[in-house]
Amino acid sequence: MEISPSKRNLSILWVANFLVASSTTMIMPFLSLYIETMGNFSEEYVQKWAGFVFSVTFITAFLFSPFWGRIGDKYGYKPILLITGTGIAVSIFFMGFMHSVHQLFLLRLFMGAVTGFIPTSLALIAAQTPKKIVGEVLGTLQTGNVTGSLFGPLIGGMMADHFGFQYTFVYTSVVIFIATLVVLFGVKEKKRPEKAKREKTYTGKEVLSFIFHKKVLLSMMLITFSVQMANFTIQPLLALYVNKLTHAENVAFLAGMAFSASGFGNLLATRQWGRLGDHIGHEKVIQFLLVAGAILFLPMAFVHSLWQLVILRFFYGMCMGGIIPCTTAYVRLAAPLEVQGEIQGYQVSFRFLGNVIGPVTGGVISGYIGISSVFFITSGILAAAFLLLLWGSKREKRERERKKLLFGSF
Repeated sequence: MEISPSKRNLSILWVANFLVASSTTMIMPFLSLYIETMGNFSEEYVQKWAGFVFSVTFITAFLFSPFWGRIGDKYGYKPILLITGTGIAVSIFFMGFMHSVHQLFLLRLFMGAVTGFIPTSLALIAAQTPKKIVGEVLGTLQTGNVTGSLFGPLIGGMMADHFGFQYTFVYTSVVIFIATLVVLFGVKEKKRPEKAKREKTYTGKEVLSFIFHKKVLLSMMLITFSVQMANFTIQPLLALYVNKLTHAENVAFLAGMAFSASGFGNLLATRQWGRLGDHIGHEKVIQFLLVAGAILFLPMAFVHSLWQLVILRFFYGMCMGGIIPCTTAYVRLAAPLEVQGEIQGYQVSFRFLGNVIGPVTGGVISGYIGISSVFFITSGILAAAFLLLLWGSKREKRERERKKLLFGSF
């Protein structure tokens, strides 16, 4: 039985996303340890530069994501997958041969500029999927990214212990390059008809105007930012919080378990949320998930054991698993086909911005009023995102009713 091109693309990009996500997260567990090998540095110096090296990738990715989206809309998404996949592979390969933290910083800076493989794959699949099942399909693709992110740090830590940092970087880059080759020979992108290309072209200014005038679409951007910010406020503090709960010697392992709990919940539920969004509306699903996430964060501040925290983070992960496929599906439904890649790029930019601001916010809040307070603030962020979406939905509904009355009077 011959597999349809759309199903083949989905299968190949699922595997590619798994390989890219696992490979890029492999280096996270030992990034600060790798910096220590570059000189006789103080603990404060290593911690400071580990933060700089980690966050600079997200900053440049925030700036470049709309650019890659616009190029993808014009020339196709597959070329962007090949460029970004190769760029990430080259960046990680040379990281294994750096001799100073400043060189590593510059490479991570460049890597951020070409970090667009996973969001571009979402855009490609969204553009070629019928609207009635786009949420479920994107949820399926998202599981490849989540699964890779779960196993990547574990594999990277084991490889660094057994083979050293340099070989781990080389292996990682080779895996990403293989994933890019699989896309090159396996993915067949369905081109838009020339007639559709000629119907309408949008300037960058017009795309921004479209986003700002469509209130629900703007709300989706801000929700993406809020959710990523909420996810990352507690991430740098999780080991400290786990240590406070357990006082065990293997804090790093237990913190990893608490962190991974949300990933496993995400993995189990993401496809189901996307399917539900296809049936009842993606806005409704996102509203429910934001409220549920806000509620689940509150008891995390009062837990007395690690297992209570793990269970709560598992259910929180199940809720957050629907955000990316549902927001991406909404863009697929609401945005003109000619500029979907660019609008997806802006959405990804907001996601990366949340990755940068979240850890800083969590660190500042915990420094002044304690780690437990971060859970309350994070709950408030998700609640504010829900109110924002509710406001955007009502504004959009009133605007549709106004246009209906206006044109119905003629």
